[in-house]
Amino acid sequence: MLTTLAPTPNLQDRIYAPSIPELMRQMRRKGQLGFFMDAWRAYGDLPHLKLGPREMFLVVHPDHVRHVNVTNGDNYDKRETYDPVRELMLGDGLVASRGELWRRQRRLMAPFFTPRAIEQYLPVFAADTEALMDRWTRLAGQDEPVELSDEMMLVTAAIILHTMFSTESSDDLLEVKAAVETMIRYVATSQQSPIRLPRWLPTPANRRYFRARELVHTYIAALLAHRRRLPQDQWPDDLLTKLMLARDEQTGEPMSDALLRDESITIFFAGHETTARTLTFLFYALAQSPEVEQRLVAETAALAGRRPTVEDLKRLPYTLQVIKETLRLYPAAPIYARDVVADDALDGVRIPAGATVLPFPYATHRHPAFWPDPERFDPERWTPQAEAGRHPYAFHPFAAGKRICLGNNFSLLETHVIASMLVPRFRLRPRPGFRPQVIMAGTIASKNGMPMFIEERR
Repeated sequence: MLTTLAPTPNLQDRIYAPSIPELMRQMRRKGQLGFFMDAWRAYGDLPHLKLGPREMFLVVHPDHVRHVNVTNGDNYDKRETYDPVRELMLGDGLVASRGELWRRQRRLMAPFFTPRAIEQYLPVFAADTEALMDRWTRLAGQDEPVELSDEMMLVTAAIILHTMFSTESSDDLLEVKAAVETMIRYVATSQQSPIRLPRWLPTPANRRYFRARELVHTYIAALLAHRRRLPQDQWPDDLLTKLMLARDEQTGEPMSDALLRDESITIFFAGHETTARTLTFLFYALAQSPEVEQRLVAETAALAGRRPTVEDLKRLPYTLQVIKETLRLYPAAPIYARDVVADDALDGVRIPAGATVLPFPYATHRHPAFWPDPERFDPERWTPQAEAGRHPYAFHPFAAGKRICLGNNFSLLETHVIASMLVPRFRLRPRPGFRPQVIMAGTIASKNGMPMFIEERR
């Protein structure tokens, strides 16, 4: 596991510019996450990196995080860096769009993701968690571990497909889930590779990607066509219906079918893999922290055997503290990018137009000036008193400012429900001596998986 060292004082006149062969060697040996952590340790809170033709600045200090995301947020946008994501995956969906289109889509969609609005999906969260619990009851006590990330993907994908499309067929669910995950892997690999082959080459990876994209696009187009053939009063009350009925407050125009498709893919991409990663690392952290696990079991014990209500969840504050501490140590998006629109400065360091800044939650969340003993898993960091005394931008797992993740409330409620239902029923344990090799693969992941044995609590 990656460890934290106190960063050196900012050495702002030093630039790290490895040659392409050296960069490739380091990436192979340490991965992107390890490479960037080493840069932070060596160069302080604002490393200036020149990687081939690209000029980048890691953004770690909470003051800098606030400047990039809030104080001067209009100067840091999603431009060229996001072109591959737009082209290959999300189109003009909210995560990748920009300018007036992004503002319009944000206005249209924000009402559907408020804390109150997402409470209507709590029964879906609970029902799909119950399906996973039935599966785990059958798997408990087996001699071979399960791959926990796959198990968490099953439940979070089911939840998104049910809340987004009211999907009922398990065959459809699994097929669409697999296709979207193929697209995610392709985009992640494409972004991380220093050598990019033309997409028209009939390589196995290119063929898998185009087959997956065609399946997803065809599936959504068929859903839209089927729904429009029905009277509106027969449309299910799901996210797709809400998007189809939404009208721009200024023009009265609905979303085009292309935008409906792009937003559907965006919601699935942003809403299932990230939450699954959080849950995967949450159960790993519990396995390493028996006192935390015992307290969490005690708090959730009253829910064993039934679905939680919103009022129940309000009586589970420690569960939410555990979730936040998991997001601190294992943010689903360990790093994100913003392109610099016009020249700027951070602490006297020139940030030129055309450069890319990389806010780095994985490092910010381990900064020893803001997190004592930063590698220790400690939910007590999230009591109201502790939170009140902390820099507001020392924690940014969902980004920050106007482009904070729209689905953060959805993800937190979903995680709260799933954890509160699974923890009192099941105990998960890794193989003796197992340690995850934490990497960034689009989202945070473990290179060596997360094999876990499932035991039923007695």
